[in-house]
Amino acid sequence: MGAPAICNTILDTIGNTPMVRLNRIAEDIPGEVLAKVEYFNPGHSTKDRMALQMLENAEKQGLIKPGGTIIECTSGNTGMGLAIAAIVKGYQLICTMSDKQSQEKIDTLTAMGAKVYVCPTDVAPEHKDSYYSVAKKFNSEIPNSFFP
Repeated sequence: MGAPAICNTILDTIGNTPMVRLNRIAEDIPGEVLAKVEYFNPGHSTKDRMALQMLENAEKQGLIKPGGTIIECTSGNTGMGLAIAAIVKGYQLICTMSDKQSQEKIDTLTAMGAKVYVCPTDVAPEHKDSYYSVAKKFNSEIPNSFFP
């Protein structure tokens, strides 16, 4: 195995995760069985790949401009991927989350610079206090914001 590549930013590592042969687990199976090790992404999730692609598509379409704000309803992993991208690309991130999410997820997103708003789960999605409605409200009030 050669030396690892030097990347310009952490975003260059997203999706470039290894494939690993499952030799022992699949020894009785004909052919080759491989696993894509997505937890090697910087946010430890396949959602990093999706979050970066979603943001890059929004940039190409002019839906968000430099210095803008990303708004996301999240249970954690997509928000984490967006937080990583926001840091590198210079965006603000607002995450709305249900009150059923762990304090660790909230603390991690906050430590990564996101503003996190915890919303009740015992309300209908259309209710003004639901995490979806709160995110929509932020999107309507904050100029140059992107709400996927």
